[in-house]
Amino acid sequence: MASKEDAQPRRYKALLCERLGDPQEALGRPHSALTLTALPAAPLTHPSGVRIRVAAAALNFADALQLQGRYQEKPKLPFTPGSECSGTVVEVGRDVRTVKVGDKVCAVTQGGAFAEEVLARENAVVKLSPAADLEAAAGLPVAYGTAWLALRERANLRPGQTVLVLGAGGGVGLAAVQLSKATGARVIAVARGASKMEALKEAGADECVDMAHHKPEQLKSLLRHSASQGVDVVFDPVGGQLLMEALKCVRWGAQILVIGFASGQIPKIPANIALVKNLTVHGIYWGSYQQKNPRVFRWSLDEVARLFDSGAIHVNVSHRLSLSQAPEAFSIMMNRQVVGKIVLLPQPRSML
Repeated sequence: MASKEDAQPRRYKALLCERLGDPQEALGRPHSALTLTALPAAPLTHPSGVRIRVAAAALNFADALQLQGRYQEKPKLPFTPGSECSGTVVEVGRDVRTVKVGDKVCAVTQGGAFAEEVLARENAVVKLSPAADLEAAAGLPVAYGTAWLALRERANLRPGQTVLVLGAGGGVGLAAVQLSKATGARVIAVARGASKMEALKEAGADECVDMAHHKPEQLKSLLRHSASQGVDVVFDPVGGQLLMEALKCVRWGAQILVIGFASGQIPKIPANIALVKNLTVHGIYWGSYQQKNPRVFRWSLDEVARLFDSGAIHVNVSHRLSLSQAPEAFSIMMNRQVVGKIVLLPQPRSML
């Protein structure tokens, strides 16, 4: 006969948001959005479900907005945040064919990644090579999937074109730099601070513009030599005044890729400038492709995983912290001290 202990559901550690609040506040404090708790493991019931033992989960700016109730997607409380991770497959549904138990993978999740384990759907789980760096792979799906979709699918970037990447020192910015170079484009990378300049040079940027000591209004003059004929593509995860100034640096027929608004300011793009310069402005919300265009969504994941496994791109991880250090991780990200990605490590490293 099974003991009462045996009948208890298996539990795993996870970050839980029971009320909206400040993700930078210490866990469990009155204004904190997060607590660290043990949750019962849910059964894997979906035939296309995949259970992953999480090696690392990457932070995104959207996670911070969601915990504050400021994101377009508002999950029902309580919820475990986190939308991308890497790890090892420990269980699969009966219809799963592309991965098996023991495979190293990275995945996009509908929340739940800031935990020791997570459930995902097969179409959002990508098999990696056995030699893959799992800590780095956690930061692959969202940033690189977004950048690939924007540059290759939407802007149709071609070899020899010039790409202006704003906010180039962040996760999606560095992804755009690497993917543009992998396509054969010329890259002008804009960021702030010496450490980001160094990382961008290592990522292959042809020109690096440090805005630490310049105002946005000076952007055009800073590019007068490196982009005298204008740029073909603007990749912008920043928004605000910097995008408005970047519009002065484009050539006729340029592609404007609106990725996000890390500055907190949503710019109003003048229609007359779009008309006169024949600009095409693309709004890029990669996550929506999972439902609206799953073929392209999957294509983007497969392509960035292929490039990652081949060594053509790499994910720069500037900070690695435990689940209990999540507030510190959010503080680092929200104060723009990250060069590339920041990841949470739920497991002791001996288990990775």
